Amino acid sequence: MTTESKLQKPDNNSDRQPEKEQFQWTKQWYPVAAIEFLDPTRPHAMQLLGKDIVLWRDNTGKWNCFADVCPHRLVPLSEGRIESDGTLLCAYHAWRFNSQGKCVSIPQSKDKEIEAKNFANPRSCAVVYPSQERQGLLWVWGEPGEKAQVESKLKKPRIIPELEEKSDRVVKTTWSHRDLPYGWELFMENVCDPAHVSVSHHGIMGSRYGDDKYYDMLPLREMSTEDGFAYEITPLPGNVKQAVHDFQPPCHMRIYSEPQDGGKFILALYATPTRPGWCRTIGCQVFVKNDAGKIPKGLAFFALPMPVWLSHVLGSLFVHQDLVFLHYQERILKKQKNRWLEAVYTPNPQDKMTIALRQWLANRAGGEVPWSEECDSNLPPAELDKRKLFDTWTMHTKDCTTCQDALKNINRLTRLSFAGAILALFMAIFLDSRSIAIAVASKQIDLTSSIFSVNPGIGFWLSLLGAILLTAIGLSLGKLSKLFYIYEFSHSDND
Repeated sequence: MTTESKLQKPDNNSDRQPEKEQFQWTKQWYPVAAIEFLDPTRPHAMQLLGKDIVLWRDNTGKWNCFADVCPHRLVPLSEGRIESDGTLLCAYHAWRFNSQGKCVSIPQSKDKEIEAKNFANPRSCAVVYPSQERQGLLWVWGEPGEKAQVESKLKKPRIIPELEEKSDRVVKTTWSHRDLPYGWELFMENVCDPAHVSVSHHGIMGSRYGDDKYYDMLPLREMSTEDGFAYEITPLPGNVKQAVHDFQPPCHMRIYSEPQDGGKFILALYATPTRPGWCRTIGCQVFVKNDAGKIPKGLAFFALPMPVWLSHVLGSLFVHQDLVFLHYQERILKKQKNRWLEAVYTPNPQDKMTIALRQWLANRAGGEVPWSEECDSNLPPAELDKRKLFDTWTMHTKDCTTCQDALKNINRLTRLSFAGAILALFMAIFLDSRSIAIAVASKQIDLTSSIFSVNPGIGFWLSLLGAILLTAIGLSLGKLSKLFYIYEFSHSDND
C-alpha cells in the first residue's frame, strides 16, 4: 500500500483501545470564562457538555458554579440576583444559597425552626460544580457533587506552563473568548490543520495564491488517551527552528514556534463543548523573549499593542473567515454518521494531524462529545441566514464587560460628534450671515449682489471644516460600533 493510500484510508482499528481506557469527558477541567470580562454583580448563564450552569461571585471574591436550576420549583438561578450578603437569590420565591450550595433563606417558612429543618434537607441545596481560578480563567469540572469535589482535586487543568514562571521574559496578550456556531470537533479539527491558514485567512495570515506551500507533519509525541498527541511541521521557513501543534484533551490546543535566534511564540487555544453545534473558545498569545530581549513575531496585527476591547472586536475579522463553512461542514459530516475517516479524501501529508484527531476521537473518546441527557443531543439544522452566524453581540459582546463599556463610550462619542457637527454648521451659517450683513451695511455690496461675492472670513471656513470633520468622525465611530453587533464576511469579496 502506498503512503498516499494510507493517508486516504487510515486503519480505523489500528488505534483501538480497551473500553476501560476510554477518555472520560465529564471528569475533566474546562475553561468557561475569562474572569476579567465577567460582571461580578450578576449571575451568568452558560452550558457545559449540554448541562445548564450558572456562574456567580460571592462576597469573598470567589467565583462559583451551580447547576442553573433552583431546587424549589426548578426555575433558572441565572435569572436571579447576587445579594449584598454574598448569596445567590432565586428571583421566583427569594430562596438564597451560599457558595457551598446550602439554602440559607426560605422567606415563606412558618417559623425559624421549620426553616432550619428545611435547610437541613439535602433536597433544598443547589447542585454545585467544582470550580477554580487559574491564569485568569474560570475552570469548571465536568461533573457536580461531593464525589466530583474529591476527584477534581486529583487533576490539574490544562494551563500554560510559561505563565507559571512569573518571568519578565514572558509576555502575554489579553484573553479573548467567543461562542462559535460549530462544535468542539470542528474547532479542534480546524486548528489541527495549518494548511488552511493562508487560504481561509487570506489577507490576514498570508495569501491563498502564494503561501499555500507543501509541508509534512511528523508525530512528535505518541498518542495517549489522556494526554493527546503532538505533530511538528517540516520543512520549516528559514527563521523557524521548530513549529509544533500540541493537542491536550479535553480542550487545549497549544501551537508554538521557536525562532532560530531563540525565544518562543505560543498560541494558546481552548475549546469548551457547550451544547450540540456550539463551543466556547478562549485564547491568547504568549511570547517568551530570547536572550537579547527580543519578542518573537506573533499572530498578525493581533500581537500589536492595542486596547483590549479593540483586540476583541478585531477578532471577528479573523474568526469569521472560516466560521460559515465550518458551521455547514459540521452538518455535512453529521450525515456520514461518524464515518469521517472513510468519507473524506486526504491524499496529502498536511492532513496527518487531522486524521490523528479523528482516530483519537473514534477509538479513545467514544466517537463524539457525550452530551448530557438534559439537552437535545441532535445537531441543530444549518442556519440559512448567514447574518445570524455573524452575530458578534451574541457570540461575544453580551458576555464581555470590557466591550460593553467600550461600546457605551463609542456611542457617547458618536452622539457628541454629530452634535458638535451641527453646532459647527450653525456657527458657519451664523458667521456667513454676519459677513453678508456687515458687507451690506458698509455698502460693500447691495441686496442685488451675489452672496458668494462676500468673503465670509477664516472663522466660517474653520467652522465648516469642523462640521465636516466631526461628521466624518461620527460616521466612522458608527461603523466601529456595528462591529460589536455584527461583522459579515464573504470569501468571494476578499480579493
